[in-house]
Amino acid sequence: MSRLILFLPLALLLLTVPARVGAAERHAVEAGTYMAHVPAGWDGASALPLLMFFHGFGQSGGAVMGNTDLMALADDQGVLVIAPDGEEKRWAHQGAPMRERLRDDDAFVRAILADAKRRWPVDPRRIWASGFSIGGSMTWHQACFQGALFTAFLPTAGAFWRPHPEACPSGPVNLMHVHGTGDTVVPMQGRPIREVYHQGDVLKGIDFWRDQNGCPAEPSAVTKAGDLRCEIWRGCGSGKELQLCLHPGGHVIPQGYMAKAVNWAEGLAGVR
Repeated sequence: MSRLILFLPLALLLLTVPARVGAAERHAVEAGTYMAHVPAGWDGASALPLLMFFHGFGQSGGAVMGNTDLMALADDQGVLVIAPDGEEKRWAHQGAPMRERLRDDDAFVRAILADAKRRWPVDPRRIWASGFSIGGSMTWHQACFQGALFTAFLPTAGAFWRPHPEACPSGPVNLMHVHGTGDTVVPMQGRPIREVYHQGDVLKGIDFWRDQNGCPAEPSAVTKAGDLRCEIWRGCGSGKELQLCLHPGGHVIPQGYMAKAVNWAEGLAGVR
């Protein structure tokens, strides 16, 4: 009896805390599952920016939840992180190997966003897509074919596969891409995969987005912070912004880059 009395106050206390805030949780939609991290310290009512992050090849949404730097950033800046689980741990993006046998990932993304908006008060001005490696390619794919679902795209180390799209149904988008010039997994110039599929050329992809956004040939600004050099196209005819940030490293997300990308996306929404 005394043991029950000792534990009862703790149980009552836990009932007053918003469920799973600051922890990873898995949810299901018709086509699959996704992980979610609700930022620690969220008051349970304020509108949340949403970052959908697509994992790399052979990974899952759980791997994204295991990125302690990303989770700390989410908690610090109050961002809801959504990490979908790829079918067979990959994505059916444009040009993807054996794409025809995979599910309709565009419909999957739409279902996840609809489910997330039912569960949490998502700020419509701040809905972002990001991803690493083929997750970066999935981000470019979403920008091209479902751009209206998101307000900014933050891909890392993954771009279009060949053949590049001739045009994007979504039209102009806000996009900031980061890539390592020493990347051998997804080289800047692209590479063949089993002589059947082909990763695209990053610079040609950026030229495509520049044309899509109505930007001039030369960037309006160039910034450098440490090893990260960013070419920035502002004042494009579409009113959208394009950035290409390069670093000398390999197939990685540079330290501190996601904070820079999120701050940029926040600025586009007039928050920062």
